[in-house]
Amino acid sequence: MEKRDYYEVLGVSKSATADEIKKAYRKLAIQYHPDKNPDNPEAEEKFKEAAEAYEVLSNPEKRQRYDQFGHQGLGGNGGFGGGGMNMEDIFAQFGDIFGGGGFSSFFGGGGGGRRTKKGTNLRVKLKLNLQEISNGVEKKIKVKRHVVAPGVTFKSCSTCQGTGQVKKVVNTMLGQMVSASTCAVCGGSGQIVDKKPAEADSRGLIVKEEVITINIPGGVAEGMQLSMSGKGNEIPGGIPGDLLIVIEEIEDKNLQRDGNNVVYDLYISFIEAALGASIEVPTIDGRVKIKIDPGTQSGKMLRLKGKGIKDINGYSRGDQLIMVNVWTPTQLSKEERQALEGMRDSVNFQPDPGKSEKSFFDKMKEFF
Repeated sequence: MEKRDYYEVLGVSKSATADEIKKAYRKLAIQYHPDKNPDNPEAEEKFKEAAEAYEVLSNPEKRQRYDQFGHQGLGGNGGFGGGGMNMEDIFAQFGDIFGGGGFSSFFGGGGGGRRTKKGTNLRVKLKLNLQEISNGVEKKIKVKRHVVAPGVTFKSCSTCQGTGQVKKVVNTMLGQMVSASTCAVCGGSGQIVDKKPAEADSRGLIVKEEVITINIPGGVAEGMQLSMSGKGNEIPGGIPGDLLIVIEEIEDKNLQRDGNNVVYDLYISFIEAALGASIEVPTIDGRVKIKIDPGTQSGKMLRLKGKGIKDINGYSRGDQLIMVNVWTPTQLSKEERQALEGMRDSVNFQPDPGKSEKSFFDKMKEFF
């Protein structure tokens, strides 16, 4: 099913402020919260949809990528790293958005409840060539991540009684004041290791190497960050972090990227320019032959329609622009020099651009 526009989901305009986005999400989350809509799958989906939209639009970096590239700019599947939604993700990430206001109990309690912890994220750099960037690609990478060791058992933390927080009562002139802080023993998870294998650390974790398959959409760009939910480090009593994939473009030896277009500098001889020629040029998908018309001038631009990079939203594909450069020889034999000297005064060899010949800036306007 095609995803709805995130601004439409929250009912705000594209120029909405961060505060307006937060208020809109809070209203929808209250309306569709599972506690108010028990056994209602439709309400649950709307609750998840609103949280997914807020996760993107409340993050300036993600919002900018979404505004520019749409859903594809977030890894192809939208918010929460494109890895799907679950209630633990939502409660862990946005539980404090309700603060006081009488709705904090929806998310496990305003101040005294134990919040779900999330493991740390992992970040990897993925190098892609121009063809992979243009068409999209499936990549398998090896990742070392912390996971809960097999056979580890946990027990409730005796310091915080499994709540994840330690309360402290202080007597003041105004009466007793109660403050709560994260339990230093269990780190707020409410659990501590009971039994663990020898190779596990004090948290019951081991380092495991995994091969992860990543589907890269066509049209990604240098510096773009994709994410996979739940593929980061695990944490006892919590949910795993995310795997963040940063795109790096491998420079192509022939083609230069300009947005969704690619540019190729073609050098031809004076004879080819004067007489015309059939020349083979490289493209993203292989080599093709192009025709050089007789009398072609240096600086002329040729266009190969649809031979550029696929748009990340999947709507179109860029072009390949070929800049023709006529190569002037730097060394001549005696015979070559004499032949050219004999044609120096020929009217056909005198520059005569005329009004029909476009300037360099006119050509740039035409193509860009």
